[in-house]
Amino acid sequence: MLHAAVVSLAYLLGSIPFGYLLVRLLVGGDVRETGSGGTGATNVTRRAGKGVGILTLLLDLLKGTAAVLAARALLGPGEGALWWVCAAGAAAVIGHVFPVWLRFRGGKGVATGLGVFLALAPIATLCAALVFVTVVWLWRYVSLGSVVAAAVLPLAVWSLSALGVGDRAPGPLLMLSILGAALIIFMHRANIGRLRRGEESKFK
Repeated sequence: MLHAAVVSLAYLLGSIPFGYLLVRLLVGGDVRETGSGGTGATNVTRRAGKGVGILTLLLDLLKGTAAVLAARALLGPGEGALWWVCAAGAAAVIGHVFPVWLRFRGGKGVATGLGVFLALAPIATLCAALVFVTVVWLWRYVSLGSVVAAAVLPLAVWSLSALGVGDRAPGPLLMLSILGAALIIFMHRANIGRLRRGEESKFK
């Protein structure tokens, strides 16, 4: 019962639509009517400016981290508990992408996923973040950086474990990273289409 409650709480925490609320409060209107139609930091920046976009990024990241830390505190240590902690992390990302408060139309899960993995696998996450920064710096596409970094994360989790740097029993983390990467890439399918057609907006 406790495990199901923790996962449900993580979903509700992840589903808090900070980008939507900030734009509604500070600018007015629905951020989902802008650009890509998401509630994440990139789309908020288009609607309300970089300052509000950065605040959205931080809040979305923190809710992912908070979901994991709360699950750890409630469930305790051990590999069996780690599966449930990872399930809570997944629920937080799903909550961000499909928030019940906004009729299941949210963001793409990148910032919340970053917060989840900073708490669970910080070194692997920093490797993926470095890839993201490099791709965006070279090509100026946030969507491309997000997709490539998401794809790199499971490889980083597995490689670090094999090298003895990460978790030596990475099953739950590896499963979460694969599922998280698949969800994030799926949520960027429209961006991928625009990238292929040369129509994607560049980061300025």
